Amino acid sequence: MAKKLVVQKYGGTSVENIEKIMIVAKKIISYKKKGYDVVAVVSALGDTTDELLGLASRISKVPSERELDMLISTGEQVSMALLAMAVHKLGKEAISFTGAQVGIITDTSHTKARIIAINARRIHEELKKGKIVIVAGFQGVTLAQDITTLGRGGSDTTAVALAKALKADVCEIYTDVDGVYTANPRIVKNARKLDRISYEEMLEMASLGAQVLQARSVELAGKFNIPLHVRGSFSEKQGTFITKEVNAMEDVLVSGVTLNKNEAKVTICDVPDKPGIAGRIFSQIAKNNINIDMIIQNVSRTGSTDVSFTVIASDLERALKTIRKVVKNVKAGGLTFDRGIAKVSVVGIGMRSHSGVAARMFKALAKKKINIEMISTSEIKISCVVRKKRGEEAVRALHKAFALGRK
Repeated sequence: MAKKLVVQKYGGTSVENIEKIMIVAKKIISYKKKGYDVVAVVSALGDTTDELLGLASRISKVPSERELDMLISTGEQVSMALLAMAVHKLGKEAISFTGAQVGIITDTSHTKARIIAINARRIHEELKKGKIVIVAGFQGVTLAQDITTLGRGGSDTTAVALAKALKADVCEIYTDVDGVYTANPRIVKNARKLDRISYEEMLEMASLGAQVLQARSVELAGKFNIPLHVRGSFSEKQGTFITKEVNAMEDVLVSGVTLNKNEAKVTICDVPDKPGIAGRIFSQIAKNNINIDMIIQNVSRTGSTDVSFTVIASDLERALKTIRKVVKNVKAGGLTFDRGIAKVSVVGIGMRSHSGVAARMFKALAKKKINIEMISTSEIKISCVVRKKRGEEAVRALHKAFALGRK
């Protein structure tokens, strides 16, 4: 009978120092002793990626993205080598590989590349020799052999993509919390751990600021129906299973509340109110690989209008470079930007069959005198832009309003 294969991902807090690396090595070996083949994907140690980005920003506010990838991909190489050494010290064989060495081929979008193919041959060869395989997460290589990175949280996507390529039985995501909660437990003290959540809800929550998983990893897992188990690195407790939707899930109105502080609002002022102008603005922004989230266009009363939208705050400098050109091209009056915003959201597949969620959300925020600046909805989520300094208070108010806390 073929051995079961588990792909495990360990985040930066799980491997932030030598003591924790040794604990992770013991956990990996415990799976090997149970008869599993193990492929471990690791993030950079602790805050290494932030430290490397800080060094880059001291040289340039907008560094070359190719060189940025060369720099920040080094963090994972440190942790993969140290973890392999830890496994060796404990008497088992392990081998570490970079993304390029295991054939993770990506497109050429530096700092947010997408995986286009994986050649898993080398991993299979080492597993057949009985070795534990440790892979640097977050990185790949283009066909031209340029190193790329997959965006913040990209190690999650590495793990899910490898689970698909290797036909793994399960993909376990180890993190500093022991599962997916109804809200960030650091913000809401009585947040409740969910035993199970649908791919669709998790995708929305990840996209909206829940920092447990990268959104693209959930999208990939849902597409190929790869079972995900989010667990605590230093706990033996069952975590949260992310699976296809089941009927019982629809009875729950709201599954969680999220907060994203990494948002900025841009307003293009006095845009000529003519057909096709919005298309010209946003196609130019898209060409430069800048993701836009919420969009609001004010009603025109004078032949011109204001267009506001949100971008990822860390992309703002790059976005402004492009948007200033767009302002000139469409003969707009100018632009303003605001870093002091946050996005608070409620998510739940139960919204499809229940009304009144928006009313309850707006009422809860109004009760706390929290002003809403922008609103966006989908079938299973409602998001509001509020002032960043009121963001955590908004999360607590909504968590209480929807009775999501531990009973």
